[in-house]
Amino acid sequence: MKVILLADVKGSGKKGDILNVSDGYARNFLFPRKLAVEANASNISNQEKHLSAQKHRQALEEEAARQLAARLKNLGVKVSLRVGKDGKAYGAVSNTQIADALKEQYGVEVDRKKIVMKEPIREVGEGTAQVKVYAGISADIKVIVEAEA
Repeated sequence: MKVILLADVKGSGKKGDILNVSDGYARNFLFPRKLAVEANASNISNQEKHLSAQKHRQALEEEAARQLAARLKNLGVKVSLRVGKDGKAYGAVSNTQIADALKEQYGVEVDRKKIVMKEPIREVGEGTAQVKVYAGISADIKVIVEAEA
């Protein structure tokens, strides 16, 4: 019996796969647990429509991510950091501070978890941070650290 998997099934296949399985396995395991449906013409057609819609949605998200990355590449974000009398900083610039500064200065919302710094920025001056916008798409932004008054 041919079935279309609705979820990943260990040992059988991934979601969306069309498999040829035994009748008992399909009727006693896959169908009752809603892991698969029978692969008839209408279900196959629905699956193809779903896949094409998903690919289209993914392409739109990727294009939006490329535009955001291009916009971010030219930005310099100003962040203030507490500094002692001798010019030594208390702590370091965090990715939360960078995300808040991006939102405040440019109106760009970026999740703080997507901002990565190779080394912590612990001094007044310039540094860089990488914003991972989408899978395989990232942008380096300039972080300008100023002494807090």
